[in-house]
Amino acid sequence: MTSDPSNKPGEDTPSKQLEQLDAALNHVHTSLTSGSIAVGAAKGIVYSLIETLGALVGDPDLPEHSRAGYEGLLNTARELRAKLGM
Repeated sequence: MTSDPSNKPGEDTPSKQLEQLDAALNHVHTSLTSGSIAVGAAKGIVYSLIETLGALVGDPDLPEHSRAGYEGLLNTARELRAKLGM
């Protein structure tokens, strides 16, 4: 594993954050499909992800190429929210 020398230790890049948020959303979806998570718990996690993504998309310092990725993930989270009946 190589690290980006321009980042401080422990600092996540926007692309790394996007990957982590995408993994979280996929995990919730997979867990719901398999029945290994309660719907109420999934709703709470999805709500938190939507709030977090909304804050990131609204950040005026976020580069446009990163914004597009966060907006796409936000739309996916909203679709999952609709499936949960929220």
